[in-house]
Amino acid sequence: MSERNLRKHNILVVGSSNTDMVIKTNHLPRPGETVLGGTFFMNPGGKGANQAVAIARLGGEVSFICKTGSDIFGHQSQQLFEEEGIDTSYIFSDSKNPSGVALITVDAHAENCIVVASGANANLLPTDLAKAEEAIEQAELILMQLEIPMDTVEFVAKTAWKKNKRVILNPAPAQPLSAALLRHLYMITPNETEAEMISGVKITDEVSAEKAARVIMEMGVQNVIITLGSKGALIYCDSMVDMVPAIKVEAVDTTAADLREAVRFACKASAISVTRVGAQSSAPYRNEVDIFD
Repeated sequence: MSERNLRKHNILVVGSSNTDMVIKTNHLPRPGETVLGGTFFMNPGGKGANQAVAIARLGGEVSFICKTGSDIFGHQSQQLFEEEGIDTSYIFSDSKNPSGVALITVDAHAENCIVVASGANANLLPTDLAKAEEAIEQAELILMQLEIPMDTVEFVAKTAWKKNKRVILNPAPAQPLSAALLRHLYMITPNETEAEMISGVKITDEVSAEKAARVIMEMGVQNVIITLGSKGALIYCDSMVDMVPAIKVEAVDTTAADLREAVRFACKASAISVTRVGAQSSAPYRNEVDIFD
């Protein structure tokens, strides 16, 4: 998103907050295999929290709705959000469930495998969001992912749609989406696997990606952006197609205006982030993206 547009909008992120426990090793273990010699560290993560931090670092005005456990991970997460300048007024604390955690293994080629224990994220319910309706009312853009209950995602999308708010969904991790949810989306940003699941179209090249995007748009989504990894991103908007190439960098860890300008900006930010380890910690700041070329 361009600097002008990013700083104009009050952006609301509704989603997950996790603590990532990461081990770097030479290769990913096979079933039953123990790999010795890894390096361990912890990072703040969660797809929702990652979005909120990225927006804040890029100069956006952002509020975050999530649910954490009443434990050290939850307290640390809220403190980090506040340090990033994120509005934490609507972060809920769960006294019954622990904060979400993700166990991540990253190999020497920057590939990873991830197991998530959702914890309090799975207990972020529509009744919680009903208490945060003011945040939806004040937002101009609402971002969501799928590490919280689908009922909650659908509730937010429907509520926002009634209030003429624009909802952008990153449909990860991949899972089936209802027709009603798709009709309430301003934009969806699947990767190839997610786009295939939603559309039923096998993506092998730009032509098949365009077909998948067209099918998804026909389901009711207003704008579709399919991220294609090292090939870049395909934009499908108003029956027009555009391909924005990725920026070539040496990846270290792949965990973390008009639409073309926005996607070009996103590609630059993404290119910076994959040269660093971690999810939230790899998110670049505005000045880094501005000078990157």
